[in-house]
This record gives sequence, C-alpha cells and structure tokens, in this order.
Amino acid sequence: MRKIELLVPASSLEVLKIAVVFGADAVYIGGEAFGLRAKAKNFSKEDMAEGIAFAHEHGVKVYVTVNILAHNDDLPGVREYLQELKELKPDALIIADPGIFTYAREICPEIECHISTQANNTNYETYRFWYRLGAKRVVTARELSLKEIREIRANIPDDMEIETFIHGAMCISYSGRCLLSNYLVGRDANQGACTHPCRWKYSVVEEKRPGEYMPVYENERGTYIFNSKDLCMIEHMDDVLNSGIDSLKIEGRMKTALYVATVARTYRKAIDDYLESPEKYKANMPWYQEQISNCTYRQFTTGFFYGKPDQNTQIYDNNTYVKEYTYLGYAEEIDEKGFAHITQRNKFCVGETIEIMKPDGRNLSVTVKAIYNENGECTASAAETCCRPWNRDREIRSLKKSRSIRKLNYSYNKKIRYPFQVPDLFCIRSDYHRED
Repeated sequence: MRKIELLVPASSLEVLKIAVVFGADAVYIGGEAFGLRAKAKNFSKEDMAEGIAFAHEHGVKVYVTVNILAHNDDLPGVREYLQELKELKPDALIIADPGIFTYAREICPEIECHISTQANNTNYETYRFWYRLGAKRVVTARELSLKEIREIRANIPDDMEIETFIHGAMCISYSGRCLLSNYLVGRDANQGACTHPCRWKYSVVEEKRPGEYMPVYENERGTYIFNSKDLCMIEHMDDVLNSGIDSLKIEGRMKTALYVATVARTYRKAIDDYLESPEKYKANMPWYQEQISNCTYRQFTTGFFYGKPDQNTQIYDNNTYVKEYTYLGYAEEIDEKGFAHITQRNKFCVGETIEIMKPDGRNLSVTVKAIYNENGECTASAAETCCRPWNRDREIRSLKKSRSIRKLNYSYNKKIRYPFQVPDLFCIRSDYHRED
C-alpha cells in the first residue's frame, strides 16, 4: 500500500498548530491574497513563516493555496506573491490557473506544484498533461468515483500523486467552479469571494403565475434546493485507503479550531487503526461516527465515490448536531509550577466541568479548580475576552492542576498521571452552547 497522507485545512496560525498536533501529515493554508477563501483569517507573511517553521519542526508539510482563476489585473501581484513564497519555502503550491502555474515554474521551480480541484481534473490524460509540465500532484474533481480514481492510478506515472477530498462541504457546481455568487452579487467565487448563495432562502415563481411566490424554506425535513449534505468517508476508509489515493484531503479553510481538531484526530485514528488492523478499524467505528457528528450540523453523504448521487443522497433532512460543543481554548505548555497556560477563546468558570481533548483520542472531563491571570491573580472566570477581538497576550490564562484532577484522570488511564503531560498542545471544550 502507498504511504497515505492526511491533509488538513488551517484558517490561521492557531488552527495550523492544532492541525499539526492533532494528527495532520500536511496542512494547507492561504495567504492574504490569491486563494479561494478570501473571508478566512488567512496568513500574513509573518504568520506563514512561523506556521511553516512550526510544522516542519513536527515533521509536517505545508501547502499554500494560490488557486484563484486569475484576471489580467491579478498577474503582476501574483508574480510578487510568488517571490515572497519562494523565500518562505512551503512544501508545495496549490494552483488551478495555467498562467499562475507558468509563473510558479519560472519563479520558484524548487517548490512543488499541486493542481487544484478547480482545474476540473476528471481523467488520466489530464493528469499526464500536468505531469509533463512539471506538476507533482493533481487533486481529483469531486465528481469522480473510486472506480475512476483507481483507473487514473493505473494510467499515470507511479511517482505522480493523487489528492482527493474525503470530508467536508460539497459545492453544487462542477468541482466548485460556481457562478451563482458572481451572477447574484458580483462577488467572484473563483477569486475567493463566494457569498454562498446556495445556502440562501429562496422562493419559486411559476412561469404562468408571475408575482405568486412559493417559498422554499427549511422545516423539520430540511428542504434545501441547492446545498448538499457534507461529504464524509469515515465509514469507508477501507475502500479509500485501497484506491491508490496518496493524500486524503479535509475541506474546511473557513472552519473553526474545534472542527479541525475533531476531524483531524478522528481521521488520523481511523487511518492508523485500519493500517494496524481492519478488524480494529471496524470495532472502533461507533467512536469515529460519534466524534465526526459532534463537529458539523449537516448530514453526511459519500458524494460521487460510489456513482452519481441522486436527490436522496445529496439533500439533507436534519441540520442539528449530535452534541454541540463550545470551543474554550487550547493549552501550549505546562510551566515549572504545573500550570497549564491556556489561550482562551470562550468563557469558562471555576467550578465548571470542562472537557480536555487529547490528540490520542481521549476526552477527559475535569473540574476547573482555579484560574489565574498572567499576573498570578486568582479569578473566578476566564470571561473578559467574550465577544471581544482576540488578543493573544491578553488571553493567556493559567489553569492549575489539583489533586482532584489528577485523581479523576486515573480512572481513564492508569498510565496517565495528569492530562497535561504530552503532547505540548491540547484543546478544551464544553458540551453546551453558552448564550452569555
């Protein structure tokens, strides 16, 4: 079997670090321009440099999206941007536009070029075409079945890589090249400015009855005319891992840190379990299903992997979480006094029970015994950052280990002395949605 890569999205430096620690083999990110997620936080030059350094320290690759379909006015800026990326040394660039590809091969030939799904890669001759031009990897169109992917694998050079989306949102147009946003509001989805009109509310007008609007709305059955269920192949990793795919891609450069942590560690464990033993993978299926269901509100589909889907496999009838969590923050280190330094993202208080997400798959319930600010002052809650702009320096908090916490976690695993052991980063969450 070929070595399989788990490729995870990151919207920011924080999320990149979480993706790395929670199991990614590679992370894909976007800069402040020329990627298809203009509304994501994205990466400044400084953040990108730090993120690449962090990932490489942990043996993880970083790919940068430069996958817009460029207009004439974009081209001078693209050249300048590629010069910056040459200095930063990511492991690959994800490109859709042949013009940008030409620039990349000229300006930074030492960086691998991966061809985006936006390029509509539906057959092995397309793969061969890009290979001859110097592309290392091509991302399959979302419309391909596993059978077609296996045929591509059999008809391309052995050292050429196949990357395929296995989880996340499914665009309604061909491989994501949607014109709705451009047509309706003048914001080009193919340049990263999609307004997601496929998720708006609509009314239908019958041709012979103008002015009579029949609403299209969500009720207890859902009723969506455009949007799809989310792709999820967690129950079919046996087929995926034996299909000849080199890189398993998670969609979600607009997603939260909690989503990334959950999906990354779930697929990491599923892949590792299957490679260790198919029986182990099957036995752990309920855990994978529960974890994945905790981080999205849409139902799931296998997309086009097993043939062309019909309306029953694409349109969802329920949009609720199995269990809703609030992302509280993450811990980067334990100091010499045994305090976990927490970067806070939502409110929590002394006396509350919170959940520590460990990268190895454990979720440890602990009671907050004390909270101290950066000045060593005891406080009842870590709350002052709620509903305010994130500020890393202001948000550093310390959560003190206590004997009760250590004692509590003995019940989970006798070998673990306390939840703040290794690795150097974990997430904390709460199993309810806070209104205040």
